[in-house]
Amino acid sequence: LHLVFGGELIDPARNEFKNVDEIDIVVMFPNYESAHKAWKAKSQATVDDAHTRYFIAHLHRLRDEENEASAEGKAQKP
Repeated sequence: LHLVFGGELIDPARNEFKNVDEIDIVVMFPNYESAHKAWKAKSQATVDDAHTRYFIAHLHRLRDEENEASAEGKAQKP
């Protein structure tokens, strides 16, 4: 499960959005290949704006973390 999203960054050298209320949520995809195609199209459409950047979030990795104890979770256990 992959989410494609993007928007205007404060600084092109940092991955911090200027306004999180204006993040462009493109769509979720069942696989990386289709997410990459959408990411590429959005990225190419905004290539002239150095402050706009799109990303692919690997949501399946977050879901998998729920099934395994994270290092942080282990540290909190007595």
